[in-house]
Amino acid sequence: MPNSKQIFNVRVIPRARQNSITVDDDGTIRVHTTTAPTDGKANDAVIRALAKYWGVSRSSIHIIRGETSHNKVISVEL
Repeated sequence: MPNSKQIFNVRVIPRARQNSITVDDDGTIRVHTTTAPTDGKANDAVIRALAKYWGVSRSSIHIIRGETSHNKVISVEL
């Protein structure tokens, strides 16, 4: 079966009290991470969290847009 690529809008909330993932009514995924947004550490934490959430490898998740922003566009190969 060929891999299907999906695109998601993700809102990152760094320095949260706990790690969690929620989905808004408009389909935006909110990723709360306790990691600070320095040196790409929050991006790594977001990719790890989403990989665990979807049950895919970290290498199948890519940040398309928003590398330094709270709002990101992420592609996932499912």
